Amino acid sequence: MIRVLLADDQTLVREAFAMLVESAADMEVVGQAGTGRQAAELARSARADLVVMDIRMPDLDGIEATRLIAADEDLAGVRVLVLTTYDTDENVVEALRAGASGFLVKDTRPAELLDAIRTVAAGEALLSPGPTARLIERFLRSPSAPTTGGPDCLSEREREVLTLVARGLNNTEIAEALGLSPLTAKTHVSRIMGKLGARDRAQLVIVAYESGMVTPRAP
Repeated sequence: MIRVLLADDQTLVREAFAMLVESAADMEVVGQAGTGRQAAELARSARADLVVMDIRMPDLDGIEATRLIAADEDLAGVRVLVLTTYDTDENVVEALRAGASGFLVKDTRPAELLDAIRTVAAGEALLSPGPTARLIERFLRSPSAPTTGGPDCLSEREREVLTLVARGLNNTEIAEALGLSPLTAKTHVSRIMGKLGARDRAQLVIVAYESGMVTPRAP
């Protein structure tokens, strides 16, 4: 069972998401939070596997709450899926920097929400290569320092793999593109994360764009 914590300042939104999550046989809602501080506290006390986190909340916003969760060694296995209105939430990149594993549009379809939860809970990043690339390119060049190191320490093959990760390819697709086995591709991704000190694939994407290795393609 995937233990889900819902964090949103709107009660009706939380209740609607809760009904949907509880309808899935492989998920359960273990808590609801109306503020970012509550979300950070409940992530620990409720033993959540994943937090669906709104950005705009009182007391402590979703970015700072995500940062608290990501910095807590006892919560190393907790993943954060950020809620965003997409075009208007410029802070989504900062949420990724803070440790979120991806973002979800608030008006997403129910089935997509459940799939997103499964994807992020499994340790993957929820980053579509098109719109995500344009969003990152638009807001990444801020004064904030990246949360990880640069790619200079990577081998040529690892740089190739990192580029494909940033384009949104999963391990199987990377393997096919480079003529590798899926296990070898997975090993490369794990080694890259270790070298760069990245929490997950989402932060690998941030590194690739911040370093200039990858730039968005035209829509």
